[in-house]
Amino acid sequence: MGMNKKTHERINQIVSTILLSIGMLVVLTPLGWMMVSALKPRDAVNTYPPQWIPTDQVHVTIDGQEYFLYDIPVNGEMRQLALLDKQGGTGTFVNPDNPSESYELTVASGTRVTQVKLHWENFVSAVTKVPFGHYLLNTMIVVVFGTIGTVASCTLVAYGFARFRSKAMPILFLLLLSTIMLPPQVTLIPTFIVFQKIGWYDTLLPLIVPAFFANAWDVFLLRQFFMTLPTELDDAARIDGCGPFGILWHIIIPQSYPVLATVTIFTVLYAWNDFYAPLIYLQSQEHWTLALGLQSFNAVYTNQGNLLMAASTLMVIPPILMFFFAQRLFIQGVVISGIKG
Repeated sequence: MGMNKKTHERINQIVSTILLSIGMLVVLTPLGWMMVSALKPRDAVNTYPPQWIPTDQVHVTIDGQEYFLYDIPVNGEMRQLALLDKQGGTGTFVNPDNPSESYELTVASGTRVTQVKLHWENFVSAVTKVPFGHYLLNTMIVVVFGTIGTVASCTLVAYGFARFRSKAMPILFLLLLSTIMLPPQVTLIPTFIVFQKIGWYDTLLPLIVPAFFANAWDVFLLRQFFMTLPTELDDAARIDGCGPFGILWHIIIPQSYPVLATVTIFTVLYAWNDFYAPLIYLQSQEHWTLALGLQSFNAVYTNQGNLLMAASTLMVIPPILMFFFAQRLFIQGVVISGIKG
């Protein structure tokens, strides 16, 4: 007898849940490894096999010298002894409480004693090794002003394409969309020369000012959403005396929070993680953003993986928090479900 419809749907739900859980683990594994490694001591980051729990090797002090403590069998009994000396595969182990009690044992038969310890000081060390506070300030300036410029300019342009009518509008919109097919590397040299000639090289202005001139991606997203809003609301606003900007401010924007939130989130994440533009236009360390600062940190402290992971974790946390807090608006903006009546 075949399965009924409800049983078949239940099996599909279970299979889908399992597959999604596996995919989630695959995606989150690098992030989890980075955060765990940020809490490890320096010598535990590159150990093999990898350690998922931050642990420290236990040391004991004998006659002013530190030695590793081992769990090692002695006469069929597991003891904790300190490795005093090692020659080949054999070591001299002593009782830390009674150093005169010593044993000649095979080192391979024992394991080092470890204890779980979270090294929160790695985060303090990471942000004090280089001026991350100054990098953060530069990044926040670029993010805040760049986001304001992008949202404001793209909203105005999208409103014009969505509500104004002209024979030239389709052609202008087609020209705008055609810029998407133009790689930024093509315009890099002339743009760089222009910014250099007007004295903007090695300042934050090339990272901020272009945001106030809109971009095709966000204009297209906003225009498509604005076109789903009924024009009858615009007509009613005109009867009440609203002009074009009044309609935009009082009618369009209040109904467009989801898509505006989506544009804001995308812009913030792009500006926060942007490495390409700061690398081209910024030279002085005092103007570096977090992306450039993290790259230089990686070059200088490449042998201190725990500090590198700590710095990377600090840079990743703000976008993650932003996504979780704005998740509802973000999903609504991506779906763009239209008018709810």
